Amino acid sequence: MNCSNANKSIGCTVKQCAYHCGNENYCTLGKINVGTHEANPTEIKCTDCESFKLASK
Repeated sequence: MNCSNANKSIGCTVKQCAYHCGNENYCTLGKINVGTHEANPTEIKCTDCESFKLASK
């Protein structure tokens, strides 16, 4: 599958996201929001892509 709206500036491997670019590991959004669920984030696992939306089946 060719994804014509892949944002090559935003890599993504979360295939369950509605904004994932098919067979390519890119996001289709023009901008994402990254946040945290921690008061004092110190590791990668403390951050979240707040733009995530579960893809419909």
